Amino acid sequence: MITPTLTLTPSRIGIIAGALYGLLFRVIWELDSLSHLNGLVTLSFLFLVPFAVGYLRLYCELKQGSNVSSSSAIRLAWQPVLVCLLVTVVTLLEGSICVVLASPAFFFCASIGGLAARWVHLHRKNAPHKPLLSVMLLPIVCTPVELTAFSSSYQYTVTDSILIAATPEQVWREIGNVDVISKQELPWSFGQLIGIPRPLRASMTGLAHNAIRTSEWEKGVVFEEVITAWEPAKQMAYQFKIDPERIPDHALDKHVKLGGEIFSPLYGAYTLESAEEGFTRLTLSTTLEDNTNLGWYSRVWGQVIFHDFHVMLLGLMKQRAEQR
Repeated sequence: MITPTLTLTPSRIGIIAGALYGLLFRVIWELDSLSHLNGLVTLSFLFLVPFAVGYLRLYCELKQGSNVSSSSAIRLAWQPVLVCLLVTVVTLLEGSICVVLASPAFFFCASIGGLAARWVHLHRKNAPHKPLLSVMLLPIVCTPVELTAFSSSYQYTVTDSILIAATPEQVWREIGNVDVISKQELPWSFGQLIGIPRPLRASMTGLAHNAIRTSEWEKGVVFEEVITAWEPAKQMAYQFKIDPERIPDHALDKHVKLGGEIFSPLYGAYTLESAEEGFTRLTLSTTLEDNTNLGWYSRVWGQVIFHDFHVMLLGLMKQRAEQR
């Protein structure tokens, strides 16, 4: 009987080496002594680590003198990234939300790394090892510099509107206290697809300025909104009051935890305006604070997720107001 053996070809070595390199950085930033630095939400981790992973994968492939096209270099560079992401999900190092948000950057930068390795192979055949060492050390050198020398905090507002066939008074009755929301009332959304809990209900302790509105979501997520403006049939504005300790760890990935140091909604408001006769324009806006160094990349995802959430809530208000 012949026992099959696993041969470590250059392709397999490249996949394994690339995946281990990426996982090493992921595990390092999980250590208790380093986790408070939030090194996983840095430009270095999001862009330079996958670049190095893709470069390493192609370096191993090309080391044997193989000829690889540009399209093949891009495709091959994705292999260790897929393995790395799969391992983080299976071992619960990351949840579905963070994996989805990070994937575009990981795959794009790994592709650039693969193309860079191919270029070096074609133009610097006499000394291919020196660029490899530089690429491998790049995240190690840049991450401490980024964490100590660069920090950013940015606030932005996401706004969406909907036209409802009801008067402002009728729409207003749906905003403060929100009865239990059934699954059938909420349409399919991108947020639910990636694992964001859906809202269940909202209740008010009063109907005036400084009243408290308590929002409850799936997976035990509960937070409060302090009413800062209350004009019946015109406007309800609020400030989020979120205790991160009350948000279960399994409900949202810890790197996008509501009320955390990295990302948090600050303010929100519903505004009602009379449109044509018998119609109301309902506007929902949310102001967010982003404390990552990821710049436009983080803000794009924040806008995508909150636009998706706004559309879902506004659709619910429209459906209920028009039915009643």
